[in-house]
Amino acid sequence: MEQTLSIIKPDAVAKNVVGKILDRFESNGLRVAAMKKIQLSKADAEAFYAVHKERPFFGELVEFMISGPVVVSVLEGENAVAKNRELMGATDPKEAAPGTIRADFAQSIDANAVHGSDSLENAKIEIAFFFSRREIL
Repeated sequence: MEQTLSIIKPDAVAKNVVGKILDRFESNGLRVAAMKKIQLSKADAEAFYAVHKERPFFGELVEFMISGPVVVSVLEGENAVAKNRELMGATDPKEAAPGTIRADFAQSIDANAVHGSDSLENAKIEIAFFFSRREIL
């Protein structure tokens, strides 16, 4: 049983589609093992996205991620990382397959509704960033 991190980003939270997005996960075999709605600080966003620090979009990404609340979840299930990424669709919603979360709910490559871990190794790091072990049921 794999676990992965999901973030429903500020644009999707503002559009009030959190429940619709969570339903996509649950309807496709992923279980919510932990979840919370939080407001990231600038320091939180900079630390979480530190891997992108040298990229030109880093500052805009941080500003976007602190622009409103997010919903962070631990999703679990068989092949959870790959399943979550398949459900999310391509990073650019214009390239996302019809019926994916980003095709249906994202505004742009920047405001793309959701984040999901890209590997099991990163999932462990990202989950630990937001959740203690006792919060994951």
